[in-house]
Amino acid sequence: MFADPPLLRTAITPHAAPDRYPPLVMNGAGIALGIEAARRLAELELVDIQPGLTDAEFVTIERRFGLQFADDHRAFLAAGLPVSPGHGEAGWGWPNWRQMDSPTLQKQVDWPLATALDDIQHGEWPPEWGKRPHDLVRRTAKAERLLAEIPRMIPVYGHRYLPAGHGSAGHPVLSIQRLTDTIVYGHDLAHYIDQEFREPKVTVAFWRDYV
Repeated sequence: MFADPPLLRTAITPHAAPDRYPPLVMNGAGIALGIEAARRLAELELVDIQPGLTDAEFVTIERRFGLQFADDHRAFLAAGLPVSPGHGEAGWGWPNWRQMDSPTLQKQVDWPLATALDDIQHGEWPPEWGKRPHDLVRRTAKAERLLAEIPRMIPVYGHRYLPAGHGSAGHPVLSIQRLTDTIVYGHDLAHYIDQEFREPKVTVAFWRDYV
C-alpha cells in the first residue's frame, strides 16, 4: 500500500542523473502533485502498491530507456510502485519498472513513437512539419528526425502517458491509441487518477437508479 511519509524522501532527494542529462532540480509543486496522485490511488485500494522506486532505480531506468521522468511522475513512483495484471488487447496495466527486460514494458514505452511513425508512413503528416516528402524512405527519415526533437511520452497506465522532462510537472495525461486517436484523460496526474479509477457517487434521487 501507500508508503508512510518518511519513505517519500526519495521523491525529493536529488540524485546523480545520467551523464547526458543536466543536474536534477526537483520542482516542489511537481513533487506535491505526484504525492497527491499516489495518495488518491492508494485510497481507492484497487491495485497492489509496492515500495516506491529508489534514486538508484530511477537512474537505471532512465539510462535503460533513454528518458527522464517529469517531477510529478517521479514523485508518484517514488511514493509507491503500482503493479497490476495487464488489460485489454495489448495486455498493458501499470508498467512495472522493476521488470526492465519485459517485452511488454518495452512495447508500452515504445508505443507513442512507434504508432506515430506508423501513421506517418501511411499518410499522416503534421502541417507544422512543412511539405511531406513523397518518397517513403525520405518521409520516414524526416519523421524520425523530427520526432526525436519532441519530449518522450512515458507510460502511466495502459495507453495513458505523461511527457518526460526533469524539472517539469503538471502536464495533462494523454490517452494515445494512435497518432490520430489521442485525447486528454486528465488535467494532471492527480486529476487523471480520479478520472480513470474513481466512480462518482450519484446522489440525485430517481436518476441514480438509471446511471
